[in-house]
Amino acid sequence: MEIRYGVSPSDAKAYDTEVLRKNFLIDDLFVPGKLKMVYSHIDRIIAGSASPVEALRLEGGKELGAEYFLERRELGIINIGAKGYVTVDGKKVELNPRDGLYIGKGVKEVVFESEDPANPAKLYLNSAPAHKAYPMVKIDIKKANPNQLGSLEQSNKRTIYQYIHPSVCETCQLLMGMTVLEPNNVWNTMPCHTHDRRMEVYLYFDMKEDARVFHMMGEAKETRHIIMKNEQAVISPSWSIHSGVGTENYTFIWGMVGENQVFTDMDHIQNSELR
Repeated sequence: MEIRYGVSPSDAKAYDTEVLRKNFLIDDLFVPGKLKMVYSHIDRIIAGSASPVEALRLEGGKELGAEYFLERRELGIINIGAKGYVTVDGKKVELNPRDGLYIGKGVKEVVFESEDPANPAKLYLNSAPAHKAYPMVKIDIKKANPNQLGSLEQSNKRTIYQYIHPSVCETCQLLMGMTVLEPNNVWNTMPCHTHDRRMEVYLYFDMKEDARVFHMMGEAKETRHIIMKNEQAVISPSWSIHSGVGTENYTFIWGMVGENQVFTDMDHIQNSELR
């Protein structure tokens, strides 16, 4: 478990590229046979990955002050790799590519496996503190709630699939979904916004080896960027914009935690305000 601490906007103004990446970029995800977790003190979200060759078990520890991982937490999973399985207190759930899973507070055993260890699953994980136990729900992309946004004229035509969302399943605070940009569209979340009530983590994927996304962050009048490659994630504090433009189209998973679950609760920013 890697620990990341909170960052104020006044401090972030002075960060160079190396320090920005150290604080906000999550790298080395989906390493075969490894479980990687990053605990951010920004709303205490945990973001990580499991790419099992042999069975990988999710465990508690000192960082959580808990006997088991989900003693006081909830968990969301979306599989971006080959077929895998998640065993939840003895119940084995199959996750095909693009399948999602919500697991509620109080589950003691979570074990990750791949159908073919030579071609492992890539299970992307988000976890948030939880106050109540809600039922486990499997969500495939057909069950996710789709929203079509953007236009070809603005190079941002995309479909937002809401996986872990009040319209799909009950959770304490965790939201997760996947945004798919259509071919020849490269912008996401532009015009941009902030929401002081919630933070986000983005995972960019479905990118070629030499493709890149310029992830825009920072205050509207003090913008910065982090250059992202395939299967990297980035932490976005509530005070920061979170937008991106790629060298070609891509897909990303967004996860949110915070004060509410209202997807449209945004403070919109006009392009003329950006600096």
